[in-house]
Amino acid sequence: VAYPLVTGVTPGSVAQQAGVQANDVLLTLNGQPVLVSALRELDYNVRPQAPADPSLRSLTVLRGDALITLPVEGSLTREQLLAGVTSAPVLSTLVTLVAEGSPAEAAGLQPGDLIYAVNDTVISRDNPLNAVIQRHLGEQVTLRLLRDGQWIITQVTPRVEPPPGQGALGVQIGSASRLATMSLLPALWQGVQSTLEYVWLVIQLPVLLFVGQVSPADAQLTGPVGIAQLVGGAVEASIDTGLWFPILRLSAVLSAALAITNLLPLPALDGGRLLFILFEAIRGRRVNPEREGLIHMVGFMLLIGLLVLITVRDITTAQQGIDWSTILGQ
Repeated sequence: VAYPLVTGVTPGSVAQQAGVQANDVLLTLNGQPVLVSALRELDYNVRPQAPADPSLRSLTVLRGDALITLPVEGSLTREQLLAGVTSAPVLSTLVTLVAEGSPAEAAGLQPGDLIYAVNDTVISRDNPLNAVIQRHLGEQVTLRLLRDGQWIITQVTPRVEPPPGQGALGVQIGSASRLATMSLLPALWQGVQSTLEYVWLVIQLPVLLFVGQVSPADAQLTGPVGIAQLVGGAVEASIDTGLWFPILRLSAVLSAALAITNLLPLPALDGGRLLFILFEAIRGRRVNPEREGLIHMVGFMLLIGLLVLITVRDITTAQQGIDWSTILGQ
């Protein structure tokens, strides 16, 4: 999700009547964030965290470096407000981690900060934070960010040679997220796309490990114990929030992962049996059933051994759970 940076105001619209101007960033309406899609090609409705308070009757905008509260009349809705403006998504770059001893820590950055601009360059999909920072290595820059509704301006000097595993600023960033709803057909299509993207990521994983783009620590396998821990975390998140999304999302991911694993060309798995069928089709005659059975038995024993090793590791090593609160934007 993102906040709308106003690029134009329709004459006579309720937005103009409320005092909205070009280059304003719309932040809250009646106490609720005015959130839009960070991906312009997606059309969805952001789920509010709490009911809006019509008694507030105010619109908070960022104008220049000042937060301004504009009074609004009647029951102005987010949809009515956005209908009167053209906008671009901003404030979607979320700081998720600040490295100890980094320039970001010295500048006072905190997890949860939303970065708006570096100097006069607004951070967006066209100008991502990493690319902008790379143009100012070794130079002091001004960061403008939003923190819990407060506007923060700070200076930081990106490192020319950061330590291994860290960037120039020493922050880990992600996309701000919030649970949203879509109409049925677009939701089904997004579900298909998300599943295919996940499948492709799993297929790519061995290659990414081989070339060093993903570390073994970040690509750890997990067994029944680890899966049980993940399920427990999802159930707890669903109970705490009253939302089914964590359980449904994890169920989809586990189903896709099991399907891909079962289709791997390994003995004792369905993928291994398909490999034998392909080999027999090319060869023109069947493999000796006893030899094939022996290969599958050996493969099965190896898989059982691997499962035991993974289970022992899951029990003896603290597993990193899924941060559902960040995903849900809670």
